[in-house]
Order: sequence, then C-alpha cells, then structure tokens
Amino acid sequence: MFKALKNVFGSIRSAISKGISEALGAIASREIRYDDIAKRSDELVVRLVEADIAYEVAEEIVIGVAKRLDGVRISRFEDLDAVVEDKLREAIKEILLRGVWKGDLVKLAAERKPLKLVFMGVNGVGKTTTIAKVARFFTKHGLKVLVVAGDTFRAGAQEQLAIHCSRLGVPFFRAKYGSDPGAVVYDAVRHAEKQGYDVVLIDTAGRQHTDRDLMEEIKKIVRVSKPDLKILVLDSLTGNDAVNQAREFDKYVGVDAAILTKLDANATGGSAISIIASIGKPIIFVGVGQGYDDLEQYDPEKILERIFGRE
Repeated sequence: MFKALKNVFGSIRSAISKGISEALGAIASREIRYDDIAKRSDELVVRLVEADIAYEVAEEIVIGVAKRLDGVRISRFEDLDAVVEDKLREAIKEILLRGVWKGDLVKLAAERKPLKLVFMGVNGVGKTTTIAKVARFFTKHGLKVLVVAGDTFRAGAQEQLAIHCSRLGVPFFRAKYGSDPGAVVYDAVRHAEKQGYDVVLIDTAGRQHTDRDLMEEIKKIVRVSKPDLKILVLDSLTGNDAVNQAREFDKYVGVDAAILTKLDANATGGSAISIIASIGKPIIFVGVGQGYDDLEQYDPEKILERIFGRE
C-alpha cells in the first residue's frame, strides 16, 4: 500500500537534502533558506504529479516543506535527511488532518435511536460492500442494525446487499424492483422506529453525478428519511474524478462525510492524498480489503506510517 508514493517521497527528501548540502558547501553551519527548496520546486512538483498527486496539492506540499525548512539551522554533521523528512511529514500531515471526522458513530446511535445513514456514490466505487462493512462495525458494538434497499432500479442490486446481510445476520428491508425508492425508505424508517432498531443504513442507486433525474431521486430519499448523515462513498483510485463527484453530490444533495474505498489496492497512493486534500469533507472510514472487518476509522497517523514507515 502506497509503495510508489513512499518511494517518491524518499526521492524528494534526497533531492531537497542534496540541494541544501550544495548550498551549505564548506560552511560548518547556516540557516536553510526558502529558496534552497523553491529553486527545485518544478522538479519536485513533477515527481509528485507522476505519483498521481493533483498538481495543486503537489505545489502545496512543496511550498509547505520549503516554509517549514526556512530558517532552520543545519550543520554539515547533522542527519539532513532526517530533518527534511520530519518537515515533509509535517506538510503531509497538515493536509491529511483536513479529513479528520470528529464525530462518534456509536455515541450518535445511542443518542438518536435510530441513527439514520444514507449512502451515495456512483457505480463501481464499492458502496454495497462498504454498507456491509459499516453494518458489521455497528453489530460489533452490540447495536441492532437494519439495512434498507433504496436501490429499486439496478437489477441485482438488492440481491447483492441481501447476500451480505444474510452472511452478517443483519435484517434487510426491501421492496419490488420498480417501487418508489422514497416510499420504500419511508416505510423502512417507520418500521425501524417501531421495532427499536439502533441504526438504519440506507442504500441508494449508484448513479453518475451528472444524472439529474437520479439525483432528484436521492434528494427525495433524503427528504423522507431525514438522515443524520449523508455519506458519499468514493473510490481512492479515481483521484480527481472522485473530487468532482464530491462537489456535484454536495451541490445537489449535500454531503456530510465520506468513506474512501480500495485503499489496499492503491499502490501509488497519490490519488488518495489528492482526494483527502481536495474534497472538503471529513472521512469517517477507509476500506483496506474485501473482508467485512477491513474497514478502518480514518487516521492520518496510520497513513503517514504507511508512507514514511521503515517496513
């Protein structure tokens, strides 16, 4: 995971260290200057872009490192690589912190009863599997979960979700294909309230964010269910397209938080960094595998360790 990005950051660290060493020359010690890094900025930005990091984010990283190193006093005998890596890590961490979600789903479930979550996303992002993983997360905390098939449009959609629920032992609420999704969701929420469910997870039809009719459909689901959170599921491999999806869904429906899938398949890692930096929404979970327990709460420190760890 993130192997290519790890290598790229290693090469950037070495390039910055080399530039500082050349500027230092025979001088025993001096302060690092912003320009020591800035003069190599184009080269450094290109390296990051080649690792699937969006250009604007790559620029932000390079500028962030340059600012952090500006004024740092260094001697010829210090471990310059370690100093540079520390500042590089700080610059990346500042970006990753934008994705931190400060809520607590288990606590919210106890307060709301039922906690209602609506899941949105285009086809292929892993939404169905993600809902199953979130159901597993709640059941591990002893909560009573109902999964609702709000996708009455795509053939096979309900069957896929039903299989997951059967494996997990989680109740599943469905209706005939072609039924009004808003009516199905309304009935499901009323059922959950009467039966004392703690959590209601509502699936919606996977849709392209440019399909206005389907966006209107999800807006109706939101109106009738009054969800506590509208969660957008994004594929970490898609980079800028995921950023565009987030903007469009937020514009037409509203997005409270995101879940980033397929992090385990993201060997480069740059696209995930770009999404975290650019979507402007907190990230609750990241998917790190196909198993039901392969869902991690988003933690910048874990991502930093994957990038800068010694393994």
